[in-house]
Amino acid sequence: MLLRNVVLDDVDAYIRMRCDPDMMKDLGGPLPLEGMDEKVQRDVRRAAEDTAWTKMIIPEAAAPSAVAGTVSLWSHEADNHHISEIGWMVLPAFQGQGYGKRAVRTLLEMAREDGRWELIHAFPATSNLPSNGICRAVGFTFVEEQSLEFAGRVLDTNHWIIDPRTDLT
Repeated sequence: MLLRNVVLDDVDAYIRMRCDPDMMKDLGGPLPLEGMDEKVQRDVRRAAEDTAWTKMIIPEAAAPSAVAGTVSLWSHEADNHHISEIGWMVLPAFQGQGYGKRAVRTLLEMAREDGRWELIHAFPATSNLPSNGICRAVGFTFVEEQSLEFAGRVLDTNHWIIDPRTDLT
């Protein structure tokens, strides 16, 4: 498995992840097709500027166009605080094979080496047992259940934190 930066040609993978009812069931349902091109362009720009990391999960180095999912790390304002957040999605054909866990661990190791990312937050839906399991397995600490807005929807989430400098297991 390897991680590579998102590129403009990844629109199809974004659509397969974000516009699919099964993939988005824990995130309030599928997003509309309109806007996916702009989302990819924004993520490519942020990756090029090195202000956020959006990495495509590639199951085999020999086939860099085959995408298993994404793992991303970015900073934003939440409750009047500046936080760093990690999130991931793994396509159904690749779920249950360890790609999500390895991708999250790899990105957190990259964050530790980079040095600018301190405390990192994750907010998987309370109903998303595999993502909550990844948080536990990688070394996140559970904080609380929390309702958050995502794409105009209110989601029930579990709030997890990790300091990649000290907490990776």
